Amino acid sequence: MSTFSIAVIPGDGVGLEVMPEARKVLDLVSARYDVEFEHTEFDWGTDYYFQHGYMMPEDGIDLLRPFDAILLGAVGHPDVPDHVTLNGLLLPIRRSFDQYVCERPARLYPGVPSPLANPGEIDMVIVRENTEGEYSQAGGFVYKNLADEVAVQTSIFTRHGVERIIRHAFGLARKRNRRKHVTSITKSNAQGYSMVLWDRVFAEVSSDYGDVETESLLVDAAAMNFIRRPHTFDVVVGSNLFGDILSDISAMITGSMGLAPSSNVNPSREAPSMFEPVHGSAPDIAGHGIVNPIAMILSAAMMLDFLNVADAARVVENAVSAVLSEGKVLPRDLGGEASTSGVTAAVLDKLRQ
Repeated sequence: MSTFSIAVIPGDGVGLEVMPEARKVLDLVSARYDVEFEHTEFDWGTDYYFQHGYMMPEDGIDLLRPFDAILLGAVGHPDVPDHVTLNGLLLPIRRSFDQYVCERPARLYPGVPSPLANPGEIDMVIVRENTEGEYSQAGGFVYKNLADEVAVQTSIFTRHGVERIIRHAFGLARKRNRRKHVTSITKSNAQGYSMVLWDRVFAEVSSDYGDVETESLLVDAAAMNFIRRPHTFDVVVGSNLFGDILSDISAMITGSMGLAPSSNVNPSREAPSMFEPVHGSAPDIAGHGIVNPIAMILSAAMMLDFLNVADAARVVENAVSAVLSEGKVLPRDLGGEASTSGVTAAVLDKLRQ
């Protein structure tokens, strides 16, 4: 039997509701696939911030380092600025563990309506650079809070960082073996240094992958084409900011943020990787038992795949797909009436079959 140690951070808002649902799925998988998950829960997030003045303790990274993986529910609170949340928990974990790859798959499941009239078959993965770029937090304020205040925000792009995320995207395109196509996203007509470096590196790296077709798009054109021709995309690689924005579009055109999982991966496996839904803490519906748990369940499936329990990962995704395709037990965001636990129960029923 393989045993995996999992750090569990339910976090805030609906994260506290979706995490137990994902753990139900993992418990069933554990019994069937001869694997064991040793969960250790951490109460970090904004409640912890209100009590202690920080999102996680000073030794939080050291506490997480020994784990095989991290499951995160969601973080965020209306009374805490987003930059405090991001810089207090998420970015330190991603950077400290060199989780430089953020994968955000977007698939239009059978039976799920898209807001697009003719979406076609949508099955893409956004590969987002996760540790530098526009989220580097380099800069500062001059004359803060005065009439002449100046804010300087500097994006940092290194050849090393750009090249490794682009190579990961090409490797993923080969692994998926769908269209073997990589689209690079920049804004090099306006950002004449960082994005020009990205374009140059993409062109250089693509020469090593002659079997993979390529396309380069400006981010505004990419946003348009996500709406106009989403079925033509396979693997999309972009910077921290552009990947973040485009992955929200891809989530919505495939039905709902409630279906959007993600992974923050250290491909070397020298440190734990982190898996989380994209939807955030959703304080407007938190506590009502109606949040869609599928993004969290699919994030757990991505974790299973990363931990080399690939058969279990496929079975979980197939169970989710079957529930969505039948359309009998759907959450509110997909037009149904099922509760959070009701949706999970339907997935568990499929897994038992």
